Amino acid sequence: MKKILVIEDNEEVRENLEEILELSGYQVTTAEDGKVGVEKALTNPPDLILCDVMMPHLDGFGVLNILSKKSATSNVPFIFLTAKTEKADFRRGMNLGADDYVTKPFYKDELLDVIETRLEKSERLKKQFDKTEQGLTAFINEAKGYEELRKLSDERKIKHYKRRDLIFEEGDYPRYLYFVKSGKAKVFKTNEDGKEYIIEICKEGDFFGYLDLLKEEKYTESAAAMEETEISLIPKEDFSKLLNANRDVASQMIKMLASNVTAKEEQLLNLAYNSVRRRVADAILLLHEKQGEGNISILRDDLARIVGTAKESVIRMLTEFKEDGYIEVIDGAIKIVDPEGLRNMHA
Repeated sequence: MKKILVIEDNEEVRENLEEILELSGYQVTTAEDGKVGVEKALTNPPDLILCDVMMPHLDGFGVLNILSKKSATSNVPFIFLTAKTEKADFRRGMNLGADDYVTKPFYKDELLDVIETRLEKSERLKKQFDKTEQGLTAFINEAKGYEELRKLSDERKIKHYKRRDLIFEEGDYPRYLYFVKSGKAKVFKTNEDGKEYIIEICKEGDFFGYLDLLKEEKYTESAAAMEETEISLIPKEDFSKLLNANRDVASQMIKMLASNVTAKEEQLLNLAYNSVRRRVADAILLLHEKQGEGNISILRDDLARIVGTAKESVIRMLTEFKEDGYIEVIDGAIKIVDPEGLRNMHA
């Protein structure tokens, strides 16, 4: 049962809305003013919010402004209830991220149609993306259902890269958001001595290259294919629309982009504080997790760049892991025999 929060200071209207929605199969929570509404929304986030514009203590614009900045409620569909029809009020609400308006007095069928439409769009947007090229296409097609996103590009360029081919280089100006359709890519920095340090491995379903795109600054890192790789290129203009044109779409887009942030932060902390032995083990486990089934094929130079140490140190650690029974090395590829042992070994 979908939960709807009704924020309305007029008791008669509030009770009427509650009755209509409950009879239509929704679970309803009510709030008599904006401040109470914000508290209830944050305590128990609903699936949709109906909110009056003109209220004491905190008006509807203030409610939307607060809730749109909170992670728990930023993607909850928000519909204004208002007796005012001036264009300035509509424009202000939409600029703040409102999904729709219902003007009082309203017809029951009109209200329910708006609610159902917004819930369906929100639900489809949450479910469509499954971190594949087909999922990305479904997400963008769904985004095109919003008026402000109908002009998204009909076709995205898919580019093929061979092993070691550069995708972009430090100092280039960003033109695309990159999405790995198949294969693997590495994002790396090069120091003054020309040595590489790999800061991210991107597999199928990962986005990369977006931080400098957002900042509209030159790339501070480079990227290259680690094997035969296909990359879907999302034009800068489309990326900007996905982030700025609609609140539901933007929220889902941000969730997609943020999916690897925690893992990247954890990797950097490990590089800063763990021993070489522990770092090599963690790097192998990370690659195994990203790759899924099968042996890990990676150049020892690239493995050393992930770990942040010399190639000779990596080779020595791999030899030790092999002797300890954690891994096997078959034609240069690494097979993890005892993942739990490798994960729990002493540094």
